[in-house]
Formats: sequence, C-alpha cells, structure tokens
Amino acid sequence: MYHPTTRLLTILGLLQAYPLLSGPELARRLEVDVRTVRRYIMMLQDMGIPIETTRGPGGGYSLRPGYKLPPLMFSEEEAAAIVLGLLGSAWLEIDQSTVAIEGALAKILRVLPHHAREQLTAVTAHTIFSPHEHAAHPNTDLMLQLSEAAQQQKRIKLTYISQKDKITKRMIEPYSLAGWWGVWYLVAFCCLRQDYRLFRLDRMSDVQTLQQVFVRKEKFDSQAYVINQLGQVSDGWHIKIEFADSKQAVQAKFPEYFGTLTETPSGVFFECQHGDLDEMARFFAGLNLPFTVHNPPELRQALLQLAEQLIQNATVSDNIECL
Repeated sequence: MYHPTTRLLTILGLLQAYPLLSGPELARRLEVDVRTVRRYIMMLQDMGIPIETTRGPGGGYSLRPGYKLPPLMFSEEEAAAIVLGLLGSAWLEIDQSTVAIEGALAKILRVLPHHAREQLTAVTAHTIFSPHEHAAHPNTDLMLQLSEAAQQQKRIKLTYISQKDKITKRMIEPYSLAGWWGVWYLVAFCCLRQDYRLFRLDRMSDVQTLQQVFVRKEKFDSQAYVINQLGQVSDGWHIKIEFADSKQAVQAKFPEYFGTLTETPSGVFFECQHGDLDEMARFFAGLNLPFTVHNPPELRQALLQLAEQLIQNATVSDNIECL
C-alpha cells in the first residue's frame, strides 16, 4: 500500500510533467478514486502549492505557470542518479567548473533525509572516475550552444579544421552530440558537402548560431549513424581481446556498440577498430577484468609500457617515503 505522502509527491511529479491532468486520470495513475484525488489536491493547496483547478469538459488540475518545485522533491533514487552524473562529469571529458559541480552536490545532499545523505556522501568520498588523457576538453558553453541550436533547429556557422589540418568555413544543421572513446562529436548535416557528417568539437572555432531555421529529417537516426561511422572504423588497429568473464559482466563495463561481443567457452571476445593503442591500453587496464590480447601484438607492448610506467611511479613513491 502506498503512503499518502508518496501519493502527494507523485501528484506533484505528474503536474510538473504534464500541463493539465484530469481528476479521473490522476485517480487512475494513483489507483484511488476521484474523491481521494480531490482531497490530496486540497492538502497540497493548504501547503501553499499553487495548484489551479479548471472546471468543465477538458478541465483538470495544473501547476501555476512558472512555478518550480525545489530539489527537495527528488526521490532518493533520483538524487543518486544526479549525484553519480555530477561525479562522472570528469570521466565525460566535459570542461565543467568544479565549483559548479561541488555547489550542486552540496545543495542536493543538504535537502535529503539523513540516511540518503549518508549513503550518497559515501559515494562521493569513495568513487574515482579516471578521465581519458586528451589535451582539449569540450567547453560546456559550446555544448550548450550546440544542443540549443539542435533543439531549436537553427543552423550553425563555424570554422572547422579537418583531420588533415585543412581549414574550411561550414554551415551545418545540428542534430545530436555524441561522446565516443573520450572524444566529443556533433552529428550534423553539412550544407557544404550536402551530406551528414561528424564534427569534432575540439576542431571547431568561431561557432555562431544563425537565425536560419532548418527542417529536421525525422527518419534520420543519429545514434545509428554514430555507431555506423565510429563503430566500424576502416582505419586504425583491429583489436581483439578475450575477457575471462561473462558477457553480462563485460557489458556492464562499457556499451556493446563500442565493438562486437562474442561468447566463447571460456569467456567473451571483444573486437573493435581504434587508432590509439596507448588509449586502449589505459582503457582495458582500468576495467578491472581479466583479459588476453589476441590482436594486435602492438597492444601487448602498449600494456607492458603502461605497466612499466606504473611500476616506475610506485618505485619513485616508495623512494620518496624512505627519504
């Protein structure tokens, strides 16, 4: 049986998500009768929540326009998701202000019940995300600008440096942002090439949002395009790793579309194409899963060099402690 407080929070959540809900619809979702819904609405109004009632056919309940509920209305599960997302911003390689992250964490933790606050404080104190080692991190303002342009279907004008260091002026129609192996891309239709393209955010400059509106092709699948373009790269190294663990355990570490997974009697094969073996060595070493490198031999060498570097770092640390 649901606690009345839970139902009150559910009503608030529904009224935030929908501009108008009828009494019968709320009753159906809460599994109560319409009279009980009216009683809950009156309780919320007595608490100062500005819920407005529209009578007659097509009427119902709605929150006063512009009213925003405080973070106190997050459930423990929702708060955990937000906290983990904030902690993982470094791993996502986003150039986010640490002050903003710490401020958001503090506000969320402050309004949670004691038990939930203790659990999430433990998560923040004992969780480590190891970011990729790329020199250029995408600027948060740039990501917000591109996302807003995609949402409003406005064209973008920019200067772009290709992989071969060729500089071109482009006008593009932005669709989606995509993070792949520590690199951020924009999926867009290029007016210059008259085709869909992936643009790396770290190769963009002079980005301007234009007032020209474009019509988005609804049948175009951005995610499928990214997987097709980056999941089957024609150049780079063909990497084949065998993990001595279940397919489920491997899938829990990274998305399957990073490559292909094939179950074997002793574990699971992972295959992909990638151009940076040093980056792949760091990635596999950080998975904390036993594995064997089948291809290429150069990846084994990259792993050995990484291990030697770690041993050297540990040795230097021991020597300092002895001084």
